Amino acid sequence: MTEGNHSMVTEFILSGLTEKPELQLPLFLLFLGIYGFTVVGNLGMITLIRLSDPLHTPMYYLLSSLSFIDLSYSTVITPKMLTNFMTEKNVISYAECMTQLYFFSVFVISECHMLAAMAYDRYVAICNPLLYSVTMSPQVCFWMITGVYSLGLIGATTHLICILRVLFCKASIINDFFCDLFPLLKLSCSSTFINEVVLLCFSAFNILLPTLTIVPSYIFIIASILCIRSTAGRSKAFSTCSSHLSAVAVFFGSGTFVYLQPSSSNSTDQGKVSSVFYTIVVPMLNPLIYSLRNKDVKVALCKIFQKYQCSLK
Repeated sequence: MTEGNHSMVTEFILSGLTEKPELQLPLFLLFLGIYGFTVVGNLGMITLIRLSDPLHTPMYYLLSSLSFIDLSYSTVITPKMLTNFMTEKNVISYAECMTQLYFFSVFVISECHMLAAMAYDRYVAICNPLLYSVTMSPQVCFWMITGVYSLGLIGATTHLICILRVLFCKASIINDFFCDLFPLLKLSCSSTFINEVVLLCFSAFNILLPTLTIVPSYIFIIASILCIRSTAGRSKAFSTCSSHLSAVAVFFGSGTFVYLQPSSSNSTDQGKVSSVFYTIVVPMLNPLIYSLRNKDVKVALCKIFQKYQCSLK
């Protein structure tokens, strides 16, 4: 394609979730409620873990980091989407689009590996409890979290470098509600072969490697649970594991549908629905699944409320 057939793109238009005007307000209210719950739930978990000494353990250290990641990448996506529901033309500048893409990539990649780290933590706690304090020492937790964020930064930086070399056509309507890689690549006037190869390789690494950690961990955990003699204890453990696995399945399932397929076979409309799950729904569900069904969290929350009530008297 010749130089004259494309121009420097300074802004994009986001098509959003729907073009039907009658659905704009109901969807705005729905996602505003979800985002409010996400902020309160994740910020509340971070605060509770910091204020409660009994929760200063490796498991809750990792959970606090997961809450921060969920809060962060939901905040990267949702406020802009809510603004777009209330405007006639959903414009996002080139710089804003690249910034949103970068930080979303950092946090969503970090979430993949954080879920794997949490599964490994539970495996050690249940299957090797005598070695837990050594295997999951504060130093080990620190390096695990450092590794999680490092993988996020490396992946996001690589994707950003690759997308910056792409030439975009004059028709700059992104068929999505945020700046994601596949919808952006569909607007390219230049070859995207390298971008697609890099995207598929990184997606495979960031989805398959955590899955290969999570699945064996939970297989060993379930095997250990089956050895529990107490019916009540076994039922409680299975309930907790099934909740965790449900959250992991929704996150990785929707992510796999969007990213582990060539762009030629990728349906952007179907991808929007999947994207809603891992960008908006999962960050809201994680505080419920990983915390509010946890007895330690409930006890810590009650103590905080009691302390607050006593301070008011």
